[in-house]
Amino acid sequence: MYQIRQIPHSARHGRYITYNNMFLRRRHLQNGFQENLDLFDDAPPPPECSNPNWSLDCCCGDEEIIFLSLMFGYLLANFFLWNSLLLKPMKLIAVFVHEMSHATACWITGGKVSVIEVYHNEGGVTKYQGGKRCLIIPAGYLGCAFWGMVFVVLSGDRTASLISASLFLFALVVSLFFSPNRTMVFLSVGFCALTAGFILMDRLVFHPLLQYLTLFYGVFIGSFSVYDIYDDLITRTVEGSDAHACHQLIPCCLPRCVGLQFAVVALGLQGLGLYLALVWMTST
Repeated sequence: MYQIRQIPHSARHGRYITYNNMFLRRRHLQNGFQENLDLFDDAPPPPECSNPNWSLDCCCGDEEIIFLSLMFGYLLANFFLWNSLLLKPMKLIAVFVHEMSHATACWITGGKVSVIEVYHNEGGVTKYQGGKRCLIIPAGYLGCAFWGMVFVVLSGDRTASLISASLFLFALVVSLFFSPNRTMVFLSVGFCALTAGFILMDRLVFHPLLQYLTLFYGVFIGSFSVYDIYDDLITRTVEGSDAHACHQLIPCCLPRCVGLQFAVVALGLQGLGLYLALVWMTST
């Protein structure tokens, strides 16, 4: 933003002088040294961009363009590599998030979790007692979509990405105390090492590295939740799925109708995550 200043009358010596901040590059210090003035580094946002910037008036700068480019690049990579072995570990970690969402809903509603397992065929199971089934059952698919959104939102800030990575590590460690099978153990240990390694490299080597990883986690987990709902609950109905459990709980809700409702909510959460991430980035 350009700012035009006028020199006070006493300093003009009869001449009208204006100058522009954009052309002020250096100033002499009293000790004889010069200080470089970088008008773009750590500059506060203009008044119209003050947080929270709900209208996204100041989008999109270099940071937001990089964020959007990475996000859509991750989506394209997921699309073309979906059936490859490269993404197999990520699919299993998305299943883990699904099962951990069931477990979290159970704990919140006063239940007790005994087993959390993830299988190599991209299935999983959470065994529990008590709690509110009406909240625990939909928490799998919707919780997966929710946590995908959270990772995307928190990837826009260095401290926030560290917090999300730490929560992820905590969830992986907690799962090891609930009778995990061998796949679950390997998955937890592997992703703990990967995420902890990225945290260290972000602190010691390259600054936005953890944010890139957090964004990838969020994009993949969110994409998996939408695909999983479409594949399991809409195109076909898998007996024993969460939609069938919802149908048994509320007979008037057919499994495909439940799947459609889950899909709408999951897509909405991914869109909300993108919007909130941009709001955060343009407000700070």
